[in-house]
Amino acid sequence: MYYSLFEIFAVGIGPSSSHTVGPMRAACRYVENLQKQGLLAQTAKVKTELYGSLALTGLGHGTLNAVVYGLLGLKAEEVNPETDYIGQVKTSKELLLGGEKVVGFEMDRDIVLHKNTFLPEHSNGMKLTAFDEQGKILSEEVYFSVGGGTVVRKDEMSGRIGRDPYDVPFPFDSCKEMVELCKRHDLTIADLVLKNEEALRSAKEVRAGIVELVRIMQDAVTRGIHATGILPGGLGLARRASEMYRRLEERFFENDVDPLMIVDWVNLWAFAVSEENAAGGKIVTAPTMGSAGIVPAVMRYYQRFAMSKSPYEQEKADIIFMTTASAICSLYRTNASISGAEVGCQGEVGVACSMAAAGLTAVLGGSLNQIENAAEIAMEHNLGLTCDPVKGLVQIPCIERNAMAAIKAINASRLAMRGTGRHMVSLDSIIKTMYETGLNLSTNYKETSLAGLAVNVLTC
Repeated sequence: MYYSLFEIFAVGIGPSSSHTVGPMRAACRYVENLQKQGLLAQTAKVKTELYGSLALTGLGHGTLNAVVYGLLGLKAEEVNPETDYIGQVKTSKELLLGGEKVVGFEMDRDIVLHKNTFLPEHSNGMKLTAFDEQGKILSEEVYFSVGGGTVVRKDEMSGRIGRDPYDVPFPFDSCKEMVELCKRHDLTIADLVLKNEEALRSAKEVRAGIVELVRIMQDAVTRGIHATGILPGGLGLARRASEMYRRLEERFFENDVDPLMIVDWVNLWAFAVSEENAAGGKIVTAPTMGSAGIVPAVMRYYQRFAMSKSPYEQEKADIIFMTTASAICSLYRTNASISGAEVGCQGEVGVACSMAAAGLTAVLGGSLNQIENAAEIAMEHNLGLTCDPVKGLVQIPCIERNAMAAIKAINASRLAMRGTGRHMVSLDSIIKTMYETGLNLSTNYKETSLAGLAVNVLTC
């Protein structure tokens, strides 16, 4: 199943793609269905029930607010951060459903958290129900947030994507198949993805869309570098990126020679985006919100430090990076998962690390085999990574984890580029291994905050 670059990289509101963006999209889609069925005018009440991981970490991940945004009919890119939507709903105890129909609404009453119940299809389940004035059910739908902001209705779960396959010239389900297509048609991975994307929209729209995604990513870096204060959620965690930046600037102007200073800059850029995400800022899923700092940090690394080694000018390099990373993510989404609630953080940070390593290798002129090798190395050393956020917030260990994975992606690329491309472990086999490992992880370590750091860090 080919996943479009614009499904993998999408604009959203932090802090979580599966717990914020996904539920928001599900609620919005549900309201749109009420409109299409002519049921919106009859609706007097709407109830949302969250299950499993959505219920357990929903408060820390902003899920309840996201549900309200979706019920209001808002898309992520339409949310105005200056507008207090939630405050207005809480004060009025009313909600303008789909922007059209006023219904009574109280968040504590009408959003129910079933913390001890996991729906069998997926850990991130939610049920939405509309009632008329007499309390009769008008419509009931169950959705699952399966990672990266993608939502699938219960009847669509067999396909895992909620749509028919795209009609593209070069569909692929495995890395082996993708590489064979590239060799047969004398294409790079970036070329192959661009041809697929241009079958879905014009070449001009594809280029402009990728350039805009890169701009939003890098804007998040810049905002995060300069923002100060305490991150929301109750941990009292102070933003660190601005102080890191100040110290790096001082060292630069003092000509403090440190052969590892580049590592500090990459850490800074990953921190900046991850802190923006934790604060509920405008972020690009890459492939999730919880792992959104890795790809922009590695991208800024080659823009600032490695362009002299690239055979491409910067805009073309950015497009090659994004398209190659997109292809790698498509393989993970087809054959495994990018949902922390399903496979742990290896499905989020691990996949982002693998994507970034492949993209960087492509930008630096790596061969098909070297790109595969880099992606494989990056995931191989993220296998078994648990998702155990403290207080259900995308802060500890998530922010530092983004920085560590960005450095790991760069190292994976360097290891692959220093080799011939020959490797014992294929990317297909590592993806299969990651998925099996994730399924075997205890539920307590899959975005439920029931074990690991989530229960130990505050008592140490």
